[in-house]
Amino acid sequence: MNPNNRDEMWQLLCQYTESDLLRKHCLAVEAAMRWYARYFGEDETKWGNIGLVHDLAYEKFPDQHPQKDGEILRDLGFPDEWVRAVWSHGDALNIPRVTRLEKTLYAVDELTGLLVAVALVRPSKKLADVDVQAVKKKWKDKAFARGVNRADIERGAADLGIPLDEHIGNVLTALKGIADQLGV
Repeated sequence: MNPNNRDEMWQLLCQYTESDLLRKHCLAVEAAMRWYARYFGEDETKWGNIGLVHDLAYEKFPDQHPQKDGEILRDLGFPDEWVRAVWSHGDALNIPRVTRLEKTLYAVDELTGLLVAVALVRPSKKLADVDVQAVKKKWKDKAFARGVNRADIERGAADLGIPLDEHIGNVLTALKGIADQLGV
């Protein structure tokens, strides 16, 4: 399996993930990772593909996330850098995020879900009608998207050294670029 082949990464994700919602989440994370790879001058294919498969085993092994996701990648011969990024994108394994890649995956993961949720409550149900101000308004409503850990998003932006509002805008821009694929 070639980690640089996006089609193979999509097939791998689909092999483990049947849920359309979870596949769309992975597409959103892929888009955000690609956007930040361009921003930081990094390898867009690598960063995007890591984003695409970061939750590949979540549906089948939710109680072993993200450990099982990384183990599958390791067993398939993926580079250690990929495995560590996947393992560190959650707090369960207590793996410190050291590289920019690891920090970015953590920073975009939760935020993509919040942005899609904000779009879905807009009258149009479209990302095109979401801006940073709309996100910040919903951010304050703790009952809205209750499962999204806002502290993780704040920590992720801080670890990247990017102001929160700018980070939200960056990821929003990335998601708007694939809004049709996300259905919003």
